[in-house]
Amino acid sequence: MSICDLAHLELLAEIDALAKRFEEWSRCAPTWRTAETCQAIMGRLASRLNSLRIRLESPLIVATLGGTGTGKSSLVNALAGAELVRSGRSRPTTTRPALLCRPGLTPEILGMGAHQEIDLIQEDLPSLANLVLVDCPDPDTTDAPGPLPSDTTLARLRRILPHCDVLIVTTTQQKYRSARVAEELGAAAPGARLVFVQTHADQDADVRDDWRQTLEPRYQAGHIFFVDLVAALADAQQGLAPQGEFAALVDLLTRQFAGTAAARIRRANFLDLAAQALESCRRRLDEAMPAIENLRTAIDQQRGELSSALAGQIRGELLSARRPWENRLLGQVTSRWGFSPFALVLRLYQGIGGLASGALLYRARTPAQLALWGAVEGARSLQKLRRNRQLQQRPGQMAASGFDPTQLRRASVVLEGYAAEAGLPKALTSVATLEAEADAASLNFAVHLSQDLDTLIARQAERHTGWFTRWRYEILLLAMLGFLLFRLGKNFFYDSWWLDKPMPIWGAESYITSAFWFVLWCFVLLWLFTRRLRGGLKQAVDRLAESWTEATAASGVFAQLEDDCRRAVEFRRDLELLLGDLERLRGRV
Repeated sequence: MSICDLAHLELLAEIDALAKRFEEWSRCAPTWRTAETCQAIMGRLASRLNSLRIRLESPLIVATLGGTGTGKSSLVNALAGAELVRSGRSRPTTTRPALLCRPGLTPEILGMGAHQEIDLIQEDLPSLANLVLVDCPDPDTTDAPGPLPSDTTLARLRRILPHCDVLIVTTTQQKYRSARVAEELGAAAPGARLVFVQTHADQDADVRDDWRQTLEPRYQAGHIFFVDLVAALADAQQGLAPQGEFAALVDLLTRQFAGTAAARIRRANFLDLAAQALESCRRRLDEAMPAIENLRTAIDQQRGELSSALAGQIRGELLSARRPWENRLLGQVTSRWGFSPFALVLRLYQGIGGLASGALLYRARTPAQLALWGAVEGARSLQKLRRNRQLQQRPGQMAASGFDPTQLRRASVVLEGYAAEAGLPKALTSVATLEAEADAASLNFAVHLSQDLDTLIARQAERHTGWFTRWRYEILLLAMLGFLLFRLGKNFFYDSWWLDKPMPIWGAESYITSAFWFVLWCFVLLWLFTRRLRGGLKQAVDRLAESWTEATAASGVFAQLEDDCRRAVEFRRDLELLLGDLERLRGRV
């Protein structure tokens, strides 16, 4: 195997791999109107690749395209070297494609479809050894716009052009601005190499410069041939070598395009067609992406409104019934603080209700009174526990109860308009779909809410049990206790024993007064500390509610619609990767 053959096979393998990626990209398209259009475009491209595989080793297929009387049939005869098709200058003579090839080739072998709608002309001529010539129907023989019946001349033309490797566009001094020819050329150009020929050189003026200016906005015309087909056919029939511009045209087709170059041309034609198909998809996607971005923005906005409403309700509930959360926070602070004078004060404060109830126990004189106290105390404790549990579960129950149905219906109406503009299914914005997503999002948020509140209590407890905060209250409490003990000790030991004139020892009233001021000081410290806890808890709840309003609470609502938007963006991004790979492969070919 030669190096050229190996390179040929490698390129074919790369084209096949790229075509497979085209197919995968098309198959993974989201349910989106623009993506469905791209799928249809890529489906047609896949059929062209299959045709390329069929025709890979076949002779170069050269077709002629031009208006009536521009010399298409005469050019085919001149290239073949014999008058094989009928020609005319004033009225259309070609209404069915004529296929000129060597014996053994058929339209089916060349991938052109049914034999019945093509006039097959098989001749053993040297000029047809590596060429297949197609005399296409005149494109200006019908004025029917839009979809055409399958048996019209224009419909036959449109079926034959995609199978041609080289397209020779013929014109004359009078018809080089033909709108119908330009329309059919625009549809066929991406899949073929273009050659431009002005005929009737024996009687028309040279208009190639004007024609080039007409072509240049859309095509690279390159060299335009100016030929006398009557003289060229006469030379061929006499066995003379081609002359002038016609000789250059024959050299281009037989030496530069035919043979091993035919496969390269087909590959390049396919890649050019693929590039145009992908560019068409990119243009459509780029036009549709602003609507997708508007929809994504609307989704975020509606989520923010739903989250803000729900977060506001839960925040109000937490702040209006925060006593259980404060008690829970105080309990964690006490447990973290351990055993110390102020920690003992906090524990007494928490259990003051139990101490008061326990004091009544000492007034029980009979077993019946003791049993009655136990029943009342048990019922009171159980009721308190149930009430605290209900208050703690209230935010989670509120979150699980879901979003406001009125807001959901309003969001459904808003997003339906954006989805319709973006080309996404309206079913994704129906009230039933949004309610199902909202229920799932509410339950999920309720779970996260419980975790967030547990984390909040733990962080607040850790914040308020630092060494600086702890020792500040401990020192203030011990300072008061030390001051009172110092005064009592000074009176008992120093004033009454050590002085020359002893002072009387204070009575029980002084100890009761000291105890009063110590208890009052404890309540002041407790008030300062619990006030600090309340302020920190409120700030933490406000910050947590702000985090919920950032679309967190409603993150599961509009999930299907958001997923389709995400897939649309990924679909567009994958197209850009395909275009990059295609451009690299085109450069190699």
